[in-house]
Amino acid sequence: MTAGTGTETGILQTIARIREEVCALHAELTRYGLVVWTAGNVSARVPGTDLMVIKPSGVSYQELTPEQMIVTDLHGTPVRGTNVGGGGTVDWGNPPLSPSSDTAAHAYVYRHMPEVGGVVHTHSTYATAWAARGEAIPCVLTMMGDEFGGSIPVGPFALIGDDSIGHGIVETLKNSSSPAVLMQNHGPFTIGKDARSAVKAAVMCEEVARTVHISRQLGEPLPIDQGHIDSLYARYQNVYGQ
Repeated sequence: MTAGTGTETGILQTIARIREEVCALHAELTRYGLVVWTAGNVSARVPGTDLMVIKPSGVSYQELTPEQMIVTDLHGTPVRGTNVGGGGTVDWGNPPLSPSSDTAAHAYVYRHMPEVGGVVHTHSTYATAWAARGEAIPCVLTMMGDEFGGSIPVGPFALIGDDSIGHGIVETLKNSSSPAVLMQNHGPFTIGKDARSAVKAAVMCEEVARTVHISRQLGEPLPIDQGHIDSLYARYQNVYGQ
């Protein structure tokens, strides 16, 4: 592990902050109706380390606490105690819980996309319906141009259990401006510079999936010229907001 954050105390404080943030962001998934029961998960990279924080498997959203968030390495293995140099060992305080069943996918993304600081997976209804069809969501809304810079792509079918899903996410998004991918027959995964950005992408992915679906019930949506999409994306990413 690369310590990178200075003292052991500093690392522990960072871990505690990220545990609180990741726990709180799971409430946003339920707030926006993106998950049911215990499905779905949020994770965050721990800056300056080869660690991540992710939700435990099978724990209801109402029962989640920061202390239940699990620290793993970037291969998805929970860490118990780690030597950080100088003879010191950090106890990460992991609970006796298993990490999310999607941990290997999240870890693969962090290993291969160093710019990513947060990953989210949901089974939100409309986005997952597009995934079940294996169909990309076409960029027919200015909101999509702003947020995704084009269509939301489809990733390959992959089974849970190893890093195959993560491989599909990376291969699909590495040359795309989209922070969202619809994994075929599974559901959306989103990435961001941090966990909050990844949650925003998940919320927006479901919103445009729903809107474009409704539009198609009325007729064929009108395409947006790629030049206009590029202009929308550049403005939103570089000028919009404070």
